[in-house]
Amino acid sequence: MDADSDVALDILITNVVCVFRTRCHLNLRKIALEGANVIYKRDVGKVLMKLRKPRITATIWSSGKIICTGATSEEEAKFGARRLARSLQKLGFQVIFTDFKVVNVLAVCNMPFEIRLPEFTKNNRPHASYEPELHPAVCYRIKSLRATLQIFSTGSITVTVLKRKYTLPTPLDSEQVSFSFDSFYGFSHLPWRLLKPTARVMPKS
Repeated sequence: MDADSDVALDILITNVVCVFRTRCHLNLRKIALEGANVIYKRDVGKVLMKLRKPRITATIWSSGKIICTGATSEEEAKFGARRLARSLQKLGFQVIFTDFKVVNVLAVCNMPFEIRLPEFTKNNRPHASYEPELHPAVCYRIKSLRATLQIFSTGSITVTVLKRKYTLPTPLDSEQVSFSFDSFYGFSHLPWRLLKPTARVMPKS
């Protein structure tokens, strides 16, 4: 392979979790009776509300705290959260959309090679930990990015970024991540340094 050529590595953003507050008390029973696409879980004191566009699921507490999951970008998460706040306003609540923030981003990617997990873990301690009796993946933590990678022997990697202004594909940038797969895969003509991550969102089904 030409040393100047690049190999694209797709990073698929599958879930963006956000939270916001309404600054008012929410009557969960009223939401359950008058709202659309809702599930009232009285035993745990919350209501689940689903939106179709964007396709997100909101967990609503009477305190006014709301967590939204299912978005594939920060813009989509914020748009969905505002739509949800508007839906609650239409039910008669004095909602003020405040304290919006992204708290978790989940992404996945697949390497074009398999990974020997025991050798990989041995060469990347203390950042990497591997307990095959409990979980089939290596857990690799990047403290500076507040990111956790679940690395599987098949080459599949799940990336979770916590509470930061995420800029994927930074968590998998070869300049940020110091570990090397060079001796642990079958395709020796695809060195890790040539893999250039490109983030994209999961298409809606």
